[in-house]
Amino acid sequence: MRDVFGVSAQWLDEGRSFALATLVELRDAATAPVGTTIAVDAGGHVVGNIGAGCYEAEIVEACLKTAADGQPRRLDINLGEEDELLGGTACGAVLELVTWRPEPGFSDEARAIASGERTSRVRVAYEHADGSPAAFEHVFAQKDRLILVGATSIAAQLALLACHLDFSVVVVDPRSAYATEERLSGVSEIVRAWPDEALPPMLSERTPVVVLSHDPKFDLPALRCALLSDAPYIGLLGSRRSQAARRAALAEQGFDDTALARIHGPAGLDLGGVTVAETALSILAEIVAARRGGQGGPLLARVGAIHR
Repeated sequence: MRDVFGVSAQWLDEGRSFALATLVELRDAATAPVGTTIAVDAGGHVVGNIGAGCYEAEIVEACLKTAADGQPRRLDINLGEEDELLGGTACGAVLELVTWRPEPGFSDEARAIASGERTSRVRVAYEHADGSPAAFEHVFAQKDRLILVGATSIAAQLALLACHLDFSVVVVDPRSAYATEERLSGVSEIVRAWPDEALPPMLSERTPVVVLSHDPKFDLPALRCALLSDAPYIGLLGSRRSQAARRAALAEQGFDDTALARIHGPAGLDLGGVTVAETALSILAEIVAARRGGQGGPLLARVGAIHR
């Protein structure tokens, strides 16, 4: 959905005529989260998806009218009804949407929503069916950071996948030959510093960290910083042998079994994958499970030793 607002900022800058449709209420089955928004320009170009199936055309038509006259429109769509002409979707959801045309000054807020660099808000004023005034406000939280220690090929794959999960990805690696924009194109920020220098001010209860370097001079200071923080997830890539060595070294430094149990290693759920991209997917799956309280088994040791 952030992409929709990024495009909206661009369209506003271009002076293009367009309108947005925002899902302000949802009952029964969830086709999309409340706040989901699409953009439709005067030429009928659509960005985003509400999940209304065959009723999407009705939403687009309302957007075209709002783009032309600037008047907000409220739509009630019942996806539980069968329609003899359109066929219906019969998924059971009841959607309430509002179309609206943003003011030119909205472009800065739209860009902030797209970037996720700060908490942003969208407020849409409209009328209920009985004519009474109503308003919907959607808060876009600042993106959580995902910190990766080690500018490896798995870091690059993790960055590409994590952007779809609303993470801002930071790679920490002091090696300038490895920590480059060319190798890490999907990364939001590259910090060319040693982990014990860079990590302490970055880590919080909203900042998962994955250690990917396969090198004790990077792994150990990164794990120390993570264990001394409130990081919600600490992942360590590597074979079971290297896992045991890292834990033994940390135990010698005073970390007890309770602290060491916070380390997920080898990082990732057991999805049976073997490629770099599949390993990245398994690590993100474990982060999501930790984030949402889900369940999952540990990744097999054979995957933990995959190439950098």
